[in-house]
Amino acid sequence: MLRPLLALGLLLGIVAGAPAAAKAPPATVVVRDAFLDLRTGPGRGFPAAYSVERGESVVLLRRRTDWIKLRTDTGKEGWVNRAQLERTLTPGGEEVRVAGAAPASRVDHRWETGLGTGDFGGANLVTVGGAYALTTTMFVRADVTHLLGDYSNGWLGTLGIAHVFAPQWRVSPLVGLGGGVLNVSPKATLVQAEDRTDSTAYAALGVRGYLTNRFLLQAEYRSYVVFTSRDENEEIDEWTVGFTYFF
Repeated sequence: MLRPLLALGLLLGIVAGAPAAAKAPPATVVVRDAFLDLRTGPGRGFPAAYSVERGESVVLLRRRTDWIKLRTDTGKEGWVNRAQLERTLTPGGEEVRVAGAAPASRVDHRWETGLGTGDFGGANLVTVGGAYALTTTMFVRADVTHLLGDYSNGWLGTLGIAHVFAPQWRVSPLVGLGGGVLNVSPKATLVQAEDRTDSTAYAALGVRGYLTNRFLLQAEYRSYVVFTSRDENEEIDEWTVGFTYFF
């Protein structure tokens, strides 16, 4: 079991060190509406922090799905929806047309959160988690899982890394590895059984596909090694499927 884990870790390290693609230079547009509100984040739930008046120039910095980050001449930055940029002009006076979200825009995010269900060694599970993107393909992941078995319940907390091979594709494979803590509470009635807490490590293989430009359906298999206080360690298989949202 240790050899596959080491090989997978080496693979992740090599891929993470690959150089990132060069970005295109920012473009400049001129506001033609009475004003253009800049929001503090890429979504309508973020408040408008600053307004740009008609005739002012703004620089397009980067895109996150249908939201574009801008910078004003005074250095203030904020986000606007793609539709709002269609009410701007190029410096030459031409109307600006912004295409819909391209597959490549899916990689431009930092945070993910997800909810899933599945099977852990014969026990049902419900899991919630989050991830932070170190690069466009490499994520740090944290998950908390509630286990519901016939003879025992438990909790599993894990922290690890995952590599998504082609995040801009509609469907992409992923691999990962990590470790955590497993707590099991037996459902004993006649005899008082003790709770058990052990450390664990896992290797993961999965696939994720876009339902929309912000929602994904993700299926994953994990092979766990539970380091028990007894003479032999345990190996447990986990299967999960769930939804992931990124922002």
